Amino acid sequence: MAKQKRPKDTNQLAKLIADLSTGETTEPIPTKNPAAVALGRLGGLKGGKARANKLTAEKRKEIAHKAASKRWENK
Repeated sequence: MAKQKRPKDTNQLAKLIADLSTGETTEPIPTKNPAAVALGRLGGLKGGKARANKLTAEKRKEIAHKAASKRWENK
């Protein structure tokens, strides 16, 4: 199912909102597949831990130093 794009023109956007609220739109509102959502969440939950376990102490220190310097860059 293709995702419906929002029009950039304000008049077209207003018509789309009115059509959606009154149920006159011919295009169904896309819904997410719950199985795909669960699978993506599962991968996301274990991704950070797996990456942390794979990194060496030196690489973790390098990443933390880079992050800290970016945080303090504009202060």
